[in-house]
Amino acid sequence: MKRTIQGFLVAGTLVIGGSALAQQAGKAEGSKKGTAELRGFVVPTDEKAFLERLHYTNQLEIKLGQLAQQNSTNPDVRAFGESMVREHTDADQKLMSMAQSRGLKLSDTPKPLNDMEKKMIAADKAVMEELQALKGDAFDSCYIAGQVGDHDATLGKLMAGRQALTGNAQLTSMMDELSQHIVQHRQQAYSVLGKLGQAMTTGVGGAGNQGTSPAGSPNGNMGTTPGSGATDKGNTGPGRTGTGSPTGASGSTGTSTQPAR
Repeated sequence: MKRTIQGFLVAGTLVIGGSALAQQAGKAEGSKKGTAELRGFVVPTDEKAFLERLHYTNQLEIKLGQLAQQNSTNPDVRAFGESMVREHTDADQKLMSMAQSRGLKLSDTPKPLNDMEKKMIAADKAVMEELQALKGDAFDSCYIAGQVGDHDATLGKLMAGRQALTGNAQLTSMMDELSQHIVQHRQQAYSVLGKLGQAMTTGVGGAGNQGTSPAGSPNGNMGTTPGSGATDKGNTGPGRTGTGSPTGASGSTGTSTQPAR
């Protein structure tokens, strides 16, 4: 259980740090030539570059979903990870097919727009390595808390791209369809996060544990929310941070406070 609490704390730290970096990036780079900004989310206006970032995000979610099936023993977390693998694989196949039809060859890792995006890509790698080392409850809390923010920021990037890239009806349709799925994924992740919080509060995984679930979880337990729901490196980075939830949803992660064991 102590590892689970540490997992929520790590996730909360990522929220605060990622959001701050994303806000700085949005302010500093929002008017840079070749980019478009919407509500702090910055995307390239070049179609190929934008598609590369969506491809990168899909591949990242697939890898994380596969990791969830390996490192988690929680049925809800494993089922969510399996769903992410299936749906992001389908989305990526459609994306790559469209790119091929337009003669675009996409890189697996996009060329950074700036130093901030370069740091974001490095942070994605660090998060992946961190999750690879975690098992069980600690993995569950970090992975699912991150997933809420991941999908918030992916939605933010799609909103920005929808506004900036208007000359391709096929791309617009794909972004609209993907946005609908991303909203559903975010809701699923938040639901699972709430269940993890309930398990901590009711003592599942350890006798007599007392703590608070993440703020905003369905069981209504008190918690502190260190940042908004977005942890998706989505402002200037292709990965997983954003300045906030584009949907206006409540925060995704919270720190747990309980007696030492």
